[in-house]
Amino acid sequence: MIGWCEHVHFPELGGCTIKAKVDTGADTSALHAWKITPFEKEGEDWVSFEIHPNQKTKEGKQQCEAKVVTKKDIKSSNGQIESRYTIRTTGIIGQHDYPIDLTLTNRDEMGFRMLLGRKAIKGRFLVDCAHSYIQSQS
Repeated sequence: MIGWCEHVHFPELGGCTIKAKVDTGADTSALHAWKITPFEKEGEDWVSFEIHPNQKTKEGKQQCEAKVVTKKDIKSSNGQIESRYTIRTTGIIGQHDYPIDLTLTNRDEMGFRMLLGRKAIKGRFLVDCAHSYIQSQS
């Protein structure tokens, strides 16, 4: 069981923990990222990016690199189509760790640095929308 928002820990992204809003209306999960720069590493597509895990501040920024899973067009909540890189990393919610696909996008104007979509929670968690940080307390 998870609440409508939870803390998600990313050991492969500098060990940061980010407050995520659970969004069952979103298929994929989205992570707030800046300075997204594609590059090639040993013949594979990679991306470097900066994350700001803390809400409403750029303090505590973390420089990251990850292998690109895909690049696809995503329709945002305001109806705009945006081409986004998707990466795969390990996410930890409470005592549960598993691989998670994240699209990288600028969420600076949004209330949360991350959206946790259906693919990330399907078959793992039920959502209790009346509570928050259920797993964060375990």
